[in-house]
Amino acid sequence: MEDTISGTNQDDQEQSISDCESGISNPESQYWGDGLIKVDEGNRLHHLIKNRLISGLGSQGAHTRVEAIHRNAYSSYTRRARFHSFQIYSQAIEKKNGGSNVNVKYGWYGGSKDEISEIISHGFGHCRSFEKDGFGCCVFLSPDDSPTESVKSSVIDENGLRHLLLCRVILGKMELVHPGSGQSHPSSEEFDSGVDNLLSPKKYIVWSTHMNTHILPEYVISFRAPFHLEGCERIQDCPKKPTSPWMPFPTLISALSKFLPPQTIKLIAKHHSHFRGHKISRHELIREVRQIAGDKLLTMVIKSFGDKGHFLCTLLLNKRSHYNQTCNIKHPLKFSPENSSNKLQRRNGRNCARMQG
Repeated sequence: MEDTISGTNQDDQEQSISDCESGISNPESQYWGDGLIKVDEGNRLHHLIKNRLISGLGSQGAHTRVEAIHRNAYSSYTRRARFHSFQIYSQAIEKKNGGSNVNVKYGWYGGSKDEISEIISHGFGHCRSFEKDGFGCCVFLSPDDSPTESVKSSVIDENGLRHLLLCRVILGKMELVHPGSGQSHPSSEEFDSGVDNLLSPKKYIVWSTHMNTHILPEYVISFRAPFHLEGCERIQDCPKKPTSPWMPFPTLISALSKFLPPQTIKLIAKHHSHFRGHKISRHELIREVRQIAGDKLLTMVIKSFGDKGHFLCTLLLNKRSHYNQTCNIKHPLKFSPENSSNKLQRRNGRNCARMQG
């Protein structure tokens, strides 16, 4: 697997992938427009990429289902130009580093469906500034064997799907970039990219000046992940296991998609995206979802999920303030089912539901 997806020899990588591409079908996807070709599920390439994603997520991989993989066909003039530009820069980095150490790897990039579509069509139009982590303007990618950070950055769409880009990345000579440095460009001509850890990186850091020359988007992976990785990481902070029904917010959207029309789900997903982008508060998010879906449906869906026995650390939607300490939550969210006949939701005379923001 390492040799076929993440080996350091670029020629070997290209040969391994080209050997698989004979099984790529021509029909275009129901998810994407022009320029992406679906990879057949029976193709070895589909198997390699799918397994790389799932295995990289560890125990959470068991809950992940890959729905489709598409290859960038570089069908337009501008896309072909970006492809050739990547090859030219690979050769330039190789010469700069004395005929070696071009260091091309595969990396994951997560975003919304619209963002990924824009990147495929027009390239990276902006970089993300990670001021809270002390990083400057750059593009972060996750190593191919550690996709968790990129999955966190993905956004669930109106069909309940998340999307990742699998890109080739020119890393060349890497330098260690410390959080808090505010660094937004190479510290010297000697370096080509940055990492958060030289021995075991979790972030490939590509500067904004290099984002459309050193990153080549090759595949789009569309998948369902009925969990919220940020919530999973916080599970250790919970002093005790929750006892009342709850569910992660992205999973709620996916579940509601079975009952509500696509445009309604798209609107809910939009509000969730705004919350994640700090455009609206938690309270505003929950208020909008309750108005759109209705408390009766929300109660039924959350209770159904809770009966399956899944546990994650979540934001509370509760009438009682003493529940606020269950997961050390600073901003409790209220939720009062309008249908009092829903007795399955009652415990000790208290209605309770939880959702992950």
